Amino acid sequence: MSAIVAIVGRPNVGKSTFFNRLIKRREAIVDAVSGVTRDRHYGKTDWNGVEFSVIDTGGYVLGSDDYFEKEIDKQVTLAIDEADAIIFMVNVEDGVTGMDETVADLLRKSKKPIFVAVNKVDSNNRVADSHEFYAFGFENVYTLSSLNGSGSGELLDDLVKVLPIKEGDEETEQLPRFAVVGRPNAGKSSFINALIGEDRYIVTDIAGTTRDAIDTEYNRFGFKFNLVDTAGIRRKSKVKEDLEFYSVMRSIRAIEHADVCILMIDATRGFEGQDSNIFWLAERNRKGIVILVNKWDLVEKQNNTMKEYEAIIRKEIAPFTDVPIIFISALSKQRIFKAIEQAVEVYKNRSKRVQTSKLNEIMLPLIESYPPPAIKGKYIKIKYCMQLPTPMPQFVFFANLPQYVKEPYKRFIENKLRENFDFRGVPIDIYFRQK
Repeated sequence: MSAIVAIVGRPNVGKSTFFNRLIKRREAIVDAVSGVTRDRHYGKTDWNGVEFSVIDTGGYVLGSDDYFEKEIDKQVTLAIDEADAIIFMVNVEDGVTGMDETVADLLRKSKKPIFVAVNKVDSNNRVADSHEFYAFGFENVYTLSSLNGSGSGELLDDLVKVLPIKEGDEETEQLPRFAVVGRPNAGKSSFINALIGEDRYIVTDIAGTTRDAIDTEYNRFGFKFNLVDTAGIRRKSKVKEDLEFYSVMRSIRAIEHADVCILMIDATRGFEGQDSNIFWLAERNRKGIVILVNKWDLVEKQNNTMKEYEAIIRKEIAPFTDVPIIFISALSKQRIFKAIEQAVEVYKNRSKRVQTSKLNEIMLPLIESYPPPAIKGKYIKIKYCMQLPTPMPQFVFFANLPQYVKEPYKRFIENKLRENFDFRGVPIDIYFRQK
């Protein structure tokens, strides 16, 4: 594992802008409104050949009555505990404030290497104004500009010198990504917190608490992957503030970059239109899908309640009904590990390769027994099939008249592939080509 560096400070000093510059992607949302970053936000970067993880935190505000600010303060404290070194960001325009003093007091207790980054020093006139920040008593004070990157090189040169070298840097290849998606307030963050056994994400009853798509490395059933918590996706008509629009875009991008999408549904509300939209967005992107019906402990049950609920969902997602549906409670941890087990199975199904000889051995007799219907007196003959070398299951069938094969027959072929080779939870593409 690489070393961890936390960026902390009061709200609106430029922490997320600097975080984005370090990881070379615009991943943390940046806005003039304070309190935009609410969770710890992780990213990977390297400097002079030293790789390390960076944590972007929400602004620290002591003694606030605001619920989110109290939760953010807890997250900042957790980030400081996790980190090997800390970048304490302040703003030269405001000088030393009471809140900066509060953060400095908190950092002195941590006994970690502290690097004071005086932000928004984008001209020589402002360098002199930065000297007052030596009053904190920290040895390392650097002037920089998060926006244009000036001055950050000197800070990073000294930062990497104090980072511990951690042995056994594990697999360099990209870990599989499991994105937890759904409408706001379906229980996505609660689900991940329950899995990892700590309050990694802020959880409230207020819709829209999570604003960024955030990765957490997780290891279960001997299988390592990234769990991605996302902001809830609402209808366009419901998206009012600019900030929420960016959050929704991050969630959509998380779906596009995921291998498996874990779609979270609120059992008390049912499978509604927006759940269906998110499902088909994942399906169109050819991602593995697992549906979790959360808050199942709040539903009044009779003998067949679960079967009836499942039947309603399968009707809504037809014709792609070969999807695992698991009824869980993130709060009581009911069936949450079964959910992850199913997601791992779906990931394996998505990357499954079927030998060409075995594919032909099973599929050709089935096709011979149930050939495509003749059109205009012309008979369609399929002589050979194979799986394409793509990241998701795609099959090509070679025929004399591929243009006459209609959609119902493609669905028949897809069903037979699913029956014989277990592609549960994974969309399949089928092509017919000239032999």
